[in-house]
Amino acid sequence: MLSVSSIRFTLIVTLILGVTATAGGAKAQAGAFHAYAFVQAPSEQPQSESDKTAIRPFQLHIPDEALADLRKRILATRWPDKETVPDQTQGPQLATMQKLAKYWANDYDWRKFETKLNSLPMFVTNIDGEDIQFIHVKSKHEGALPILLMHGWPGSIVEMLKIIDPLTNPTAYGGKASDAFDVVIPSMPGHGFSSKPSTTGWTPDRIAKAYAE
Repeated sequence: MLSVSSIRFTLIVTLILGVTATAGGAKAQAGAFHAYAFVQAPSEQPQSESDKTAIRPFQLHIPDEALADLRKRILATRWPDKETVPDQTQGPQLATMQKLAKYWANDYDWRKFETKLNSLPMFVTNIDGEDIQFIHVKSKHEGALPILLMHGWPGSIVEMLKIIDPLTNPTAYGGKASDAFDVVIPSMPGHGFSSKPSTTGWTPDRIAKAYAE
């Protein structure tokens, strides 16, 4: 059973990110964006089955219109009433969420983060009918052990960015060369910049088998 706090959190986030009638109605729905659409330019899309399963370089550029659309919807949020308690027992407080929304709309620098992501060696390949995007950073140390880092739900590859360098370059953090890893960080199907599954059944077991391929 959902708690009051989880229901409230879901409601507030839905109000922030959802497309409402006052945020543009049908026009806003038509302009909704899925991150995967910006993995590759149309001219770079694979043409054959062998092309699809090849490991292809990945670069990201979210169009300005997509960013403007998101900011517009954030600013058009229809806020719920203020919580009836002075603490967080009913979930994130309204003032906190309003402050967060203001930061997202006015202060957050997506282009800076986009540049950071694009500075990493990123790729995309087709596994079991779905395009899987991933980061692959190889250590400079010979004999590094491959390691697969998987985010959960909800989540993304962003959670893992800060540990890439300590894992691939342990000597810079007081470790030994023998501690080094070659790091692979995939986006789960339907998350981040991997494609949205076209079929059902993408359970944790199936995702694990896809990664094993």
